[in-house]
Amino acid sequence: MNNKNQHSLMLVDGMALLFRAYFATAVTGQFMINSKGIPTNGVYGFVKHFLTAVSKFKPTHVAVCWDMGSKTFRTEMYDGYKANRPDAPVELIPQFDLVKEVVEAFNVPNIGLKGYEADDCIGTIARQASEIAHVNILTGDQDILQLLDDQISVVLLQKGYGNYLVHTKDTFYESKGIHPKQMIDLKAFMGDTSDNYPGVKGIGEKTALKLLQQYGHIEGVLANLDQLTKAQRTKIEQDLEMLHLSRQLAEIKCDVPVECAMEEAAWLINREKVMDKFAEIEFRGLHSFLDIKEYA
Repeated sequence: MNNKNQHSLMLVDGMALLFRAYFATAVTGQFMINSKGIPTNGVYGFVKHFLTAVSKFKPTHVAVCWDMGSKTFRTEMYDGYKANRPDAPVELIPQFDLVKEVVEAFNVPNIGLKGYEADDCIGTIARQASEIAHVNILTGDQDILQLLDDQISVVLLQKGYGNYLVHTKDTFYESKGIHPKQMIDLKAFMGDTSDNYPGVKGIGEKTALKLLQQYGHIEGVLANLDQLTKAQRTKIEQDLEMLHLSRQLAEIKCDVPVECAMEEAAWLINREKVMDKFAEIEFRGLHSFLDIKEYA
């Protein structure tokens, strides 16, 4: 980490942690329903992921970003955007509010904005904060890799707890042969099955990477269509409109009206407040999971 930056901010993709934790236990029916009848398995696992990452990366500041419903500017641009996603399981629904209460008990800001995705909030805050701090983004979502920069790293959750793949600008280039920002155009060509937009039919990652390594960006490819194979040219010309739309869908907005004041995100736990919340939800065993005393 650069010495001039004493601060390090961890931005957490809240839904990525919550969903991962929920589905890891829901498959075996372990919903951990408390005496109030509220399932808590997702929140419990979220806290384990959260505390494990804080313990490992030791940020000075922490904030959690959330999606605020499924309607966003992207669904207005394209009806099919994320239309393949099933409704949230009934046992998870009450945990959406509960997890935010727990985050608040850690004195950590919950950040989200209607009409935008958590990624857009993360992108905006990461850009702002990277001027004064090193930023680690904790997520399971590879889309975030487009944000990698000199002061922004991405920590991808792997299977289990405490396993991470940490990407920097340089490791990304080593693995893909393109720069992080070119990932937006990569997704524009190949589409995204999990977000449900097609890109250019018949162009997969391998071809898209080759085109971007050669021509830099979509405009470069379009300016050199005559250099492409007949099949590539035909595919791109047939799906030109979708190519441009897919690029807009793929790009994380880094100028949405949210902010995170560093002083509000300082990692300072009030142990009593956290333990009271754990007792209220009937969490057992978590206090020993991380010795909170070191932060009290």
